[in-house]
Amino acid sequence: MSKPKVAFFDFAGCEGDQLQIANLEERILDIASHVEIVSFREVKTGHSDDYEIAFVEGSITRYEDEERIKEIRSRAKILIALGACATIGGINCLKNFLNEQEYKNMVYGPWARYYSTYAARPVSAVVPVDGEIHGCPIDKEEFVEVVKSLLLGKKYTPPDYPVCVECKKAGNICQFERGRLCLGIITRAGCGGVCVSRGSVCWGCRGPAPSANLDAAREVMDEHGFSWVEVEDRLRLYLGHFLKFN
Repeated sequence: MSKPKVAFFDFAGCEGDQLQIANLEERILDIASHVEIVSFREVKTGHSDDYEIAFVEGSITRYEDEERIKEIRSRAKILIALGACATIGGINCLKNFLNEQEYKNMVYGPWARYYSTYAARPVSAVVPVDGEIHGCPIDKEEFVEVVKSLLLGKKYTPPDYPVCVECKKAGNICQFERGRLCLGIITRAGCGGVCVSRGSVCWGCRGPAPSANLDAAREVMDEHGFSWVEVEDRLRLYLGHFLKFN
């Protein structure tokens, strides 16, 4: 029985999600015993356009990107968006709040006119996706679970509840009680509350939780003295696509 052929692709992003997969080290060999990796620039040379499963990292930021992702989609039986930039638009969407010429000049200087670009967006804004692995970067263990599900012919479904649930399980003190603005109250769980557990706050990199109570979240933020300007500024870091286009 032939192994399903898998390819990895990247658009606008840092490739940190693919690096997380590379950090599986010897366990990649276990995965490779069940699939045939035909393209993965982070760990091997060579490329093939003969694949069934495509993992796509990065957001779409140019018209040329649309052509390329549509070609990938046409070849793949299954397409999985990999990481925050691919699933929700991510940090690249910060530029969407600026005038196009302004951010082109900031990045490219006097050569700005030679570079094409447009408002950043997630992969799902251009082509249908069959699954998403959230996070910035992704959790490599979650990636393994997704691969297992694919091999078993099952659909992997990430948690639909907020990070707050995982924080409670981890015994973390709520960051609002510490006077800190935390987006765990509205962000999709699945990370184990790792940022809060390590002394930071949740920045929202896994995107909005489908079951999050937004009205209650707003009340909590109001009660703790955070203005909408502060909240919106924090939301823009990862959720700019949703603020701008929804």
